[in-house]
Amino acid sequence: MQHKGKNKTRFRQRRFLLEDYIIITMLAAIGIAIKVIIVPLAHIISGPLFIPGGVLAGGSYMMFLVLGMALVKKRGAAFAVSLIQAVLVTISGTLGSHGAASIITYTIPGLVVELWFFVSCHKGCCAFCCFVGGMLANMAGSFTVNLAIFNLPLVPLLLSLCVSALSGGLGGLVANMVARNVEKLAIIRNNGEERDA
Repeated sequence: MQHKGKNKTRFRQRRFLLEDYIIITMLAAIGIAIKVIIVPLAHIISGPLFIPGGVLAGGSYMMFLVLGMALVKKRGAAFAVSLIQAVLVTISGTLGSHGAASIITYTIPGLVVELWFFVSCHKGCCAFCCFVGGMLANMAGSFTVNLAIFNLPLVPLLLSLCVSALSGGLGGLVANMVARNVEKLAIIRNNGEERDA
């Protein structure tokens, strides 16, 4: 009987709580807002290289997929962020919308991040896993968008993937730093509450 009770407790802990949904939704919304600002600026640099601006700027908003996992620490968090972004972009028609294809181009990176964390048995817990997660997410997004829309020649495509790998990896490192700072603030706050009590 006790064994069954423990299994039920573990199962409940794997489910998303209300606070998890709030974090995931906020991260998705912030990612979309940042993309609207960053991508036009990235076009200034990426234009002469004949690669999409999203390739260079991707690290700044793909980081929110990694950050979702790093903060929530539950399987499906990164995919949930990407799915909400896909729905928001498709409905609102904001910058970066590819019409109905947005459902695919936005969710594939989330699936890739989830696969990486599943295979590596990490949950956004260290700089290495966050770096690789951001790198794979941006590369997957760039490749998917290329297949769906741009159809770049081989050389620009390879250049795009290289740039997206670097940009995404750096975004993953930023996500790791943000997650660490959030955790430190939570620890300090909890310690303060214990002292007051």
